[in-house]
Amino acid sequence: MIRTVVLGFLLAVVAGAQSPSEMKYNPKADPRADLQAALTRASKEGKNVLMDVGGEWCSWCHRMDKFLTENAVLLDLLQKNYVVVKVNFSDENKNETFLAGYPKVEGYPHLFVLDATGKLLESKNTGDLEEGKGYNLDRYREFLAKFARKR
Repeated sequence: MIRTVVLGFLLAVVAGAQSPSEMKYNPKADPRADLQAALTRASKEGKNVLMDVGGEWCSWCHRMDKFLTENAVLLDLLQKNYVVVKVNFSDENKNETFLAGYPKVEGYPHLFVLDATGKLLESKNTGDLEEGKGYNLDRYREFLAKFARKR
């Protein structure tokens, strides 16, 4: 298990990508600018965008980040196929105007998969991926693989 985590971390460092647990939900961030940068990068790299909506207050958001970071298979799927962008939702900044352009979010974290042009491919309630007090590896892998870019 430790080797898997270390391997995932090294993959992240070599690829120049942050792991999900290193990224933060920033109430001061501009989600439009962040998404535009992610779309530009996704277009250049032949990837989709995984937009993660949540907040630093959200225990399930932190569980999901830890789960993704500690599972090398998921981390590899993320890094090879997605540009991740986090959008803050908190009392400090709900980003309501930005999020109004997307399907209603029922709970947090919530994931949107977009292609490199910004077209919505999926709105995912992460409750569907939960199991007990964590997430189900097979369901999560299936979700990420469903939108993996064909090379």
